[in-house]
Amino acid sequence: MPEMKQPEAEQPGESNTDEAETSAGKLQPLRIWPPVLLLIGMLVTRFLPQLIETDSRLPIMATIFGPLLLGGLILLWWLFASRASVKEKLIGAAIVIAAAAATVASLDPTMMGPDSTMLGPGIMLITAPMGFGLFGISAVLVSRWLSLKRTVIIVLCSVLGFGFSTLLRSNGMWGDFNLDLAWRWVPSAEDRMLADDSRQPRIDLQKRSNSELEQSLLDPEWPAFRGSQRDGSLSGVSLSPDWDDTVKTPLWKIPVGPGWSSFVVAGDLLFTQEQRGESEAIVCYDANSGGEVWIQEITSRFYDPLGGPGPRATPTLGEGQLFVIGANGHVLRLDPKTGSIVWKQDLREVAEREPPGWGFSSSPLVVDSLVVVHAGGKAEKGLLAFDTETGEVKWSAPAGDHSYSSPTLMTIAGQKVIAMLTNKELNLLNPIDGKVLLNYKNEIEGYRALQPQQLEDDSILIASGMGKGIQKIHVTNTNGQWEAEQVWDSPRLKPDFNDYVVYQGHAYGFDSTIFVCFDLKDGKRKWKGGRYGKGQVLLLSDSGQLLVISEQGDVVLLKADPNGHTELAKFHAIEGKTWNHPVLIGDQLFVRNSEEAASFRLPLAK
Repeated sequence: MPEMKQPEAEQPGESNTDEAETSAGKLQPLRIWPPVLLLIGMLVTRFLPQLIETDSRLPIMATIFGPLLLGGLILLWWLFASRASVKEKLIGAAIVIAAAAATVASLDPTMMGPDSTMLGPGIMLITAPMGFGLFGISAVLVSRWLSLKRTVIIVLCSVLGFGFSTLLRSNGMWGDFNLDLAWRWVPSAEDRMLADDSRQPRIDLQKRSNSELEQSLLDPEWPAFRGSQRDGSLSGVSLSPDWDDTVKTPLWKIPVGPGWSSFVVAGDLLFTQEQRGESEAIVCYDANSGGEVWIQEITSRFYDPLGGPGPRATPTLGEGQLFVIGANGHVLRLDPKTGSIVWKQDLREVAEREPPGWGFSSSPLVVDSLVVVHAGGKAEKGLLAFDTETGEVKWSAPAGDHSYSSPTLMTIAGQKVIAMLTNKELNLLNPIDGKVLLNYKNEIEGYRALQPQQLEDDSILIASGMGKGIQKIHVTNTNGQWEAEQVWDSPRLKPDFNDYVVYQGHAYGFDSTIFVCFDLKDGKRKWKGGRYGKGQVLLLSDSGQLLVISEQGDVVLLKADPNGHTELAKFHAIEGKTWNHPVLIGDQLFVRNSEEAASFRLPLAK
């Protein structure tokens, strides 16, 4: 028989080596130092800029765009510098790009840009960093695996990172540019408010004296945004700093629709604007109970990814009537006793423009028989004056196309003028015919939100722009020739949308998120202290007190003292992000935000 050849004995470890070579092919350990540096860069650009105080907008830009761009570089590292095989590169990149696209298509609309086609803050700050970041982290962790399993792990982690953001909803951003996030399936404050059947019944105005009601509407206590002079100053009230636990107990607290309107007050009536589902609502509340008196709704919903949903402007009471501007451009005159619409205009048609990214936010100004609004249309359609009786356009004037600021009536050089601050300039106009008397060029990118603040010596305090500082200009009128010159410019005072108040030669307000006092003679800071976020402030001019509402909903009483920051009293009032201006009538405080409104009784000084 032919001799049978015996198989050779298998050497220890030989089969394992062959199997490894077969499965690994030409796989190499991944080069990990580039993704490590990029991941560190993502963390630094996301969080470190918030700790830096600077005059530049670069930290804000780094916070928003840095993680997105560095995350994209991680994918480029994978394709061109990772040492992954061609097969790994193509499969990994294809799946990651597909996962990113599928995630964006599945996101809640609040995570998108203004028109759902742009990169919104949700994508830039959550979706892209999570997806690319987990791609980079997992690649570093499995970089030594010489198997296609590493690609599976990397891709799976990235897909989970992208997909996580589909579980979220954005309620806009806080003042520090962090997203206000919630789980997508949890009802929003607006949803809960609309579903609440336990709200108080309507208040019947028929039980009130008609003559008393008419008189309060003709002479309202707080007729417009930041008061009758739009300077956030209140006279006739002095508060005691002795706040006990009874102060914390609200007279009433109610849910409200989102929006950044403040209150205007006439007698027992409060007027404000809010979003309710697919309708913008103008609502009249009872000041004593918080119950609704009437509501007028217009089919219109506005949302922007920074501020969230709802109207931005505050109503105005004038000549016994109520005037409002909706975020999408509806200008209305309403009967303040019933809420019925007397006339209606649409800025999109009259000014021939679409709403800016943050909506039409300028509150109306009533001057004699005119209601003046900023529209930002081209040519002569920047500022519009409507007849209060008919709604007919009486005059129009050029103005910048973007502004969160509102027209303000001032008396400069002995003459009444309308001051309008926009992204292009500060304009002073004749309120009778809209003639531009002064055009002080001061162009910025973006928007301006602060009110121009008149000072006693015919000077005006204006914001140079978001993060740009404050400047003081002096205005003169020589035989009809209006001129303005800069007195000082202080780039280290950086308000955003938080207005200042002026008291005895000093201004008090917000430098980014920290409260500040500065000297009006030279713009130099006297002190800085008190972290109240992007809150708002009200001046009690008779007592030299400052009533602050913090971004977190705290009510704080400060002493208006240039020698230092002194807190006199404090309590937590309402929940949620609070950007709305507070209103104080006598000892009754009214506060609201995009979730709830409340009233508190504050002790008066003896």
